[in-house]
Amino acid sequence: MTPHTDLSLQHLIRPASRPNAPLLLLLHGYGSNEEDLFSFAPQISTDYFIVSARAPYNMQPYGAAWYAINFDAAGGKFSDNEQARESMELLLKFIKELGEHYPINTNDINLLGFSQGAILSMGLSLSYPQVFKKVIAMSGYLNEDLILHKEGLESRFRESETTQNTPQFFISHGTMDQVVPYAWAAKSPAFLDGIKANYVFKEYPIGHGVSPENFHDMKAWLEG
Repeated sequence: MTPHTDLSLQHLIRPASRPNAPLLLLLHGYGSNEEDLFSFAPQISTDYFIVSARAPYNMQPYGAAWYAINFDAAGGKFSDNEQARESMELLLKFIKELGEHYPINTNDINLLGFSQGAILSMGLSLSYPQVFKKVIAMSGYLNEDLILHKEGLESRFRESETTQNTPQFFISHGTMDQVVPYAWAAKSPAFLDGIKANYVFKEYPIGHGVSPENFHDMKAWLEG
C-alpha cells in the first residue's frame, strides 16, 4: 500500500496487520518532517495503522512547522495561535480523509506528538475530546489558548467518565529540556486533574528528546 498523494497533508504510512485497525497519527516537531517520528513505526505493534503527517508550513532550507514561533518575543517564545488553530482544523479534515481512504477504525483515533506536535495534540484532543482515544504528548506543553469551548470541558469529561468517550493522555518530558522548559510541561497535571481526565505524567533526566526508557514506557502504555 502506498500513501495517497491527494489528501490535505503529505504523509507516510505503515499499514496494520488487519483491516479496521486503530489509527496512530504522528505529529512531528517544529522544523522537522514526516520522516522523524516515522522511525518509531517498526517498533510499534502492527495492530495500529500508522500515519506520519508533514506540517503545512514549509521552512527553509528544509523541514516544516504547524505554526510560526517568534523566538524574539518578550517574555520568551511567542506562538502564532491563529496558525495553530488553523492546523488543528486541517488535521480534523485530514483525519476524515484518512477514514475515507485507508482501512482504519474511525472510532479509534490516537495521536502521538513531539514538541510542537505534542502541543497541537493536546489542543486538538481537548477541543474535540469525542474524536480521540489515546493521546501521547512528548516534550511539549498544554497551551490553554488552543482549547476551544474550554468553559464546558470539565463537565463534558465528568459526564463521559462512564462511557469511555474521552481521551487518555500519556505526557512525558525531560527535566533538562532547554527548548521547552520542564516547568511548562509540569503545569499539565493540575489542568487535567481539574477536568478529571485519565492521564500519566512521566519525567526523565534528559533534554529535548526521547530516551529509550521514555520510548519503552510510551509503547507499553499505548499497547496496553
